[in-house]
Amino acid sequence: AWVGSLAMGMIFFCSPIVSIFTDRIGCRTTAATGAAIAFIGLLSSSFTKSLEVRYFTYGILFGCGSSFAFQPSLVILGHYFKRRLGLANGIVAGGSCLISVPLPFFLKMVGKAIGLAHTFQVLSALMLIQIFLSLTYRPILPPSCDSQHDGQDKLGSRSMRQQCWSQTRKYFSLRVFRRKTYRIWAFGIATAVLGYLVPYMNLVKYVEKRFQETKKDWILPVCLGAMSGLGRLVSGRIGDCIPGLKKIYLQVVSFVLLGILCMMIPQCQGFEGVIVICLFLGLCDGCFTTIMAPIAFELVGPMQASQAIGYLMGLMAVPMTAGTPIAGYLNDYFGNYDAAFYFAGVPPIIGGLVLSVVPLVHQRMLKKQR
Repeated sequence: AWVGSLAMGMIFFCSPIVSIFTDRIGCRTTAATGAAIAFIGLLSSSFTKSLEVRYFTYGILFGCGSSFAFQPSLVILGHYFKRRLGLANGIVAGGSCLISVPLPFFLKMVGKAIGLAHTFQVLSALMLIQIFLSLTYRPILPPSCDSQHDGQDKLGSRSMRQQCWSQTRKYFSLRVFRRKTYRIWAFGIATAVLGYLVPYMNLVKYVEKRFQETKKDWILPVCLGAMSGLGRLVSGRIGDCIPGLKKIYLQVVSFVLLGILCMMIPQCQGFEGVIVICLFLGLCDGCFTTIMAPIAFELVGPMQASQAIGYLMGLMAVPMTAGTPIAGYLNDYFGNYDAAFYFAGVPPIIGGLVLSVVPLVHQRMLKKQR
């Protein structure tokens, strides 16, 4: 469980560093470099023979490169869209589902035909294409206000230590955490994702063990991917119609439903019931994913959105990485996945309740300012 979980965790763990590179060298160079690193990670994974080496090639190298390739794709949209930013995020995020829906068929067919090593090589070709697609990013917003004073800092009569400290404060700026609403929002998201990956990583094994269903288990990831794509498109369009920070209520509903649905999985008496839950799980997942970037732009503005998204994903790294191994431990201890799914349902509900406070705090702050 650690190989895939480590890769997902690295995507989020590297995000604060990615935000620095995005502000410094731009979305285009950052994304292209990340895609190249991910390509190397996938390609090298095809030559590994031990699990320990794959922790590095796939878990760390591929995960880190994916982080550098992924985050600029969220930031660049704020350069082109404002009124329709939610819909633009929904279309872009939904595009990944065009691949994730047929991917289980593809991987199952290719894996049987050419083996795991060559399958990694085929997947690395997709990351090679991503390098060239990243070159289309063309930022049009001016750099952040901090960079305007960069030349003044260099020209000032400062010691080397003072200049180093100035540059460190510049690129590791924590100004976004001065906003109370952002702190609450980031804490709520980090809490909610503790059990986020558990159903995605364990559903197929669960139905194989519980219902002895091995021929139709591919239906589950297809349902998750298809409904996630639909949820991203619909929630993006709805988010554009909801003013200001009230968009957060979409995340509240999606997280609470996500937690309830996870707890309902052990109650299913047949494989068909799990399929129905997967449909709604995908819908909630799409809503949460799409609306994240527009909320960040609402909270801190377009100039600090890159750092806001980066720090948020950095906070998500530890709980998201730890959730799947904890579920695996519970499965080993109790001999079934029931406790794992009950565990996965609690954090999203708690996180959703925390997020519901953000609009209320924002309104109170506006009243104080008036």
